[in-house]
Amino acid sequence: MPELPEVEVSRMGIAPHLEGQTISQVIVRDARLRWPVPDTIQNAVGNDVISVERRAKYLLIRLSNQAVIVLHLGMSGKLRVLPSATPPVKHDHIDIVLNNGVCLRLNDPRRFGACLYQEPHEPPGKLFANLGPEPLTDEFDAKRLITLAKGKQVAIKNFIMDNAVVVGVGNIYANEALFMSRIDPRRKAGNVSAKRYTVLTESIKIVLAKAIEQGGTTLKDFTQSDGKPGYFAQSLNVYGRMGDPCFICETPIKSVVIGQRNTFYCPNCQS
Repeated sequence: MPELPEVEVSRMGIAPHLEGQTISQVIVRDARLRWPVPDTIQNAVGNDVISVERRAKYLLIRLSNQAVIVLHLGMSGKLRVLPSATPPVKHDHIDIVLNNGVCLRLNDPRRFGACLYQEPHEPPGKLFANLGPEPLTDEFDAKRLITLAKGKQVAIKNFIMDNAVVVGVGNIYANEALFMSRIDPRRKAGNVSAKRYTVLTESIKIVLAKAIEQGGTTLKDFTQSDGKPGYFAQSLNVYGRMGDPCFICETPIKSVVIGQRNTFYCPNCQS
């Protein structure tokens, strides 16, 4: 599943092509996504795209009538900006056609993605009701982690992956941030010191910002017919490196399942 940096890179890639343009048509080839694509999506036609924003892993296309198109890439979704006349291929489910002759096309083989329409002045709804702060904002700080972690018996890795605590810290980046902070991912959240939470907060911000920066090199893919930014090439210290030597101490990286997800750590550097 694309994580926050991948979704942010998607936003960066499509925004210049959409913002300031008028939606001339919405083509729904298959409405059977995670939730059925609502018929009200057609109300977007004739409106200008004011901005393309991101909240957690959702992309928000804000329109001139104050409605919002909400997109989620699910497990396998990808977005491309193509000439609107480009013939669709298998799993091309939705086109948002613009007056500049291009379309934003959603391809999703597993159909776990979403395309919803939030009417003007409609409350955001349950999708956004319990989301924590964005990790790269000042709202996310060590004080928040310290307060929420008190008495928590859950593993620290699961704790920072909880969207109610902070959004967008997915599996890859939780592994990397904990390594950078020298914290064992199995340690109970309530047993992590305030000092280490300060370091962890900064590590999360650094890891995510670095991933977004690295992902910027894939932006050209959004206008290619086979473009699929997905998981871009990254420099990872522990994720996916089981058995390989730690870059710091050369101890073999170990793997363990935490919360049904593969977790990677250095048994020597992390405690």
